Amino acid sequence: MKHINRLFPFIALTFFVVASCREEPRLTPNQAASRTGQSARLSAQTLDQLQTLRKGLPAGYEKRLEANAARLAKSHPEYQTAINRVLKVIEPTACEPTAFNTWVNQQLADWNDEILFYAIVTGMLDFPTYDALYFENSSAEQYFGVTGQYSQRTTKTFKDLQRFWDIRSNDIVLVAMHGSMLRDRAKIIRIDKLLHGDSQAAAEYWADLIATLLNVVPQYRQGNHPIFTLNAFAQPAFQLLGYGVIPNKIVMGDGIIEAYNSLGYGDVVSQAVLAHEFGHHVQFQRGLFTDAYSPESTRRTELMADAYSAYYLSHARGASMQWKRVQQFLNVFYNLGDCGFTNYGHHGTPRQRMAAADWGYSLANDAQKQGHILSSQAVATLFEAKLPELIAP
Repeated sequence: MKHINRLFPFIALTFFVVASCREEPRLTPNQAASRTGQSARLSAQTLDQLQTLRKGLPAGYEKRLEANAARLAKSHPEYQTAINRVLKVIEPTACEPTAFNTWVNQQLADWNDEILFYAIVTGMLDFPTYDALYFENSSAEQYFGVTGQYSQRTTKTFKDLQRFWDIRSNDIVLVAMHGSMLRDRAKIIRIDKLLHGDSQAAAEYWADLIATLLNVVPQYRQGNHPIFTLNAFAQPAFQLLGYGVIPNKIVMGDGIIEAYNSLGYGDVVSQAVLAHEFGHHVQFQRGLFTDAYSPESTRRTELMADAYSAYYLSHARGASMQWKRVQQFLNVFYNLGDCGFTNYGHHGTPRQRMAAADWGYSLANDAQKQGHILSSQAVATLFEAKLPELIAP
């Protein structure tokens, strides 16, 4: 769960990823210049174009860069290593890299500092998330996956979750987050004005710059690079000044689905991620979030959502996954843990998340009445009693 304080009321963003935890070597100016030598992967013509574009950036763009980097660091932990590269900031942690982190690093292997710079300063790393958050407000005509390949499974799981849990869920909308929105000039202008307070002319400048970058930098994959949509989140309804009510929703990014499909979890990723996010809506309605915003409180709600998810996925009247598929699910959650113990968005370590998911599975699998679905409040009560054991060293 994350708070985004920059703009608006409480926003519970559940991001499934963390930056690679290996310490980056400190760069000298010469090493930094050498690092930028990766730009040989871009043509000389493209490099010239990028340099020309940089010279044409408006005065004060540095403040925009810093503001975007600060927002990304809070709301998108998966970008922290990339941000550090551009800003030359080193923030080592003591966490082992996971298969997921390795995959993310591989996807960014051909991104040099110039490519990262433009992705941050323009807002490309932010815009798909906020466009889905504020302007995708209907479940109608949504598709999941870049080509819609996960649509049937995702929508079916959502309907099943609505049936399974004892909360009011007919007002929750399920929407997708697509990097392709970066190719929509009108959407870019709209979200830029909202996030940055830019004038129409300034917003048009950034929209046109993004269009140019998508055409000249192949690494952006025309907006379909998974880094642009590498998350999923649950959001309770709130009032957005000037736009009306933003409904209860779940947002599913193309990138997060692609990532776990690439890691071999294509048959479970949509169900596992969606079930976790639906668990947050259970928490919203049951008043299970606390007023305190701390690493401990975030870990509690995230581990509880893991348990809700596992209970549904394992239950005979839920997804009814067989043990092999449940193991795949548990491996997904193992790869989602993080070791940022003092970070306010701390989701729990891989071991803790595995323990929470395994507990949820056992709660369903070991029940004497296999057809009986516990109330969401009963699951929460049992979880609270088990939590100290789940997080014990």
